[in-house]
Amino acid sequence: MLLRCASVLSRLPLRVHYAIADGILYPIVYYVARYRRKVVDRNLQLAFPDKSEAARKHIRKAFYHRLCDTVVENIYGYRMSDEEMRQRVVFEPMDEVNRLVNQAGGGIFMLAHLGNWEWMASVQQWVSPGVKEINVYRQQKTPKADRLMLALRERRGGVCVEKKRILRELVRYKAEHQPVTIGLISDQKPRPEVTHTWVKFLHQETGFLDGGEMLGRKFGYPVFYAHITRTQRGYYRCVFQLISADPAHTSDGEITTAYAHALEQNIIEQPESWLWSHNRFKWKKKQ
Repeated sequence: MLLRCASVLSRLPLRVHYAIADGILYPIVYYVARYRRKVVDRNLQLAFPDKSEAARKHIRKAFYHRLCDTVVENIYGYRMSDEEMRQRVVFEPMDEVNRLVNQAGGGIFMLAHLGNWEWMASVQQWVSPGVKEINVYRQQKTPKADRLMLALRERRGGVCVEKKRILRELVRYKAEHQPVTIGLISDQKPRPEVTHTWVKFLHQETGFLDGGEMLGRKFGYPVFYAHITRTQRGYYRCVFQLISADPAHTSDGEITTAYAHALEQNIIEQPESWLWSHNRFKWKKKQ
C-alpha cells in the first residue's frame, strides 16, 4: 500500500509536491503534531549555546521546512528519470574518486542524515562502469516500510545490504574481484557499551559508529566524507572529501574522528539541513 501510494503521488510535478509541503505538510508537522519539537529544541540548544533564542528558532523552522521538502522529494524521486536526477544531484570530483576506487577495488562513502540523503543513492550513475554501489541499511520494523525503503534506494541501480550482512557480502565481492562503493550513513547514535570512538562534536562528547573505519581498514578501500550542500530547492551538490587513501595505516579512531569533524563543519555551514529530530546526544560517555 505504501509503495503503491508513493508510485501514484510520484506522478505529480515537483512544484505540486512543494506546494503540498508548504501548504499542508509543514503546518501539520510543525504546528499541529509538533513532531519531536522537544528533541529538536534540546539538540539546537546543546549544539549552538552561543546563538540567541531567535536564531535557534529560525534554524528550527527552516529545518522543519527542509524535512517536509525531503519527504516530498523522495516521493517525487521514485519516478524521476535518471537524466533529471543527474541534473538535480551533482557529485564531485568523480574523476579522482573513480581513479582511487578502481585502484583499490572499492571505496567507502561516509554520509549523514543531511540534505536529501536518499537521493545520494544516485551516485551509481556517476561511478565507473562495472562498479557496484552498495547501500548499507538497517532493516525497518515493518515489511511494508522495508519494501518502500528498498524501492527508493535501489531505484538507481544500487544494491541495499542489511548492516548485519555487509561484512560477509564484501568478502564475497572481494573474492570475485568485483569493485564496489559502500555508502554508510554514519551519524546514528551507537549505545555507549559498543562505542569505541568519542569526539567533541557540536560542543558535546559524542559517540560515533566506526563501521566505515573498520571496513576501510579491513579491505584497504579509500574512505571519503560526502559533503552535501543544497544549492537551491530541489538541487544538491555532493563533494567527496578524501579522509584516507590508505586506511590500513591509520590509527584507531582516526578516520571516525575525521568524519565527525567534517560532518560538524557541514552542519555549521547549513544547520537547517541536518536531521535535528534525531535524539543524537542521548548517550553519554561512561566515566
